[in-house]
Amino acid sequence: ILRRLSGGNQQKVAIGKWLRNNADVLIFDEPTKGVGIKAKTDLFSLIDGLAREGKGIIYASGEFSELVGLCDRICVLWDGRIVAEMEGRQATEEMLLLYSTGGTPA
Repeated sequence: ILRRLSGGNQQKVAIGKWLRNNADVLIFDEPTKGVGIKAKTDLFSLIDGLAREGKGIIYASGEFSELVGLCDRICVLWDGRIVAEMEGRQATEEMLLLYSTGGTPA
């Protein structure tokens, strides 16, 4: 039955299973890859709610707009190292692109 669901609904089922364990920290690795706009919106609302409940959220994504809009703190990795760390409200997509490709600010 799960295979018949859309990518977004499959993602929701997987997250629902994780939430049953009542973990304090949740890791999301490219959670919106292959899902539609509605499912992304639902997922962002869920993650925001979990964070407001005090859950720790680790959110890994190459979608910079998601990171800027969702994260309190952003760490940028390049070549296996953290090359930048900033508060989400200070970040821009341009900054994230620069750091994630090995660049440094002018």
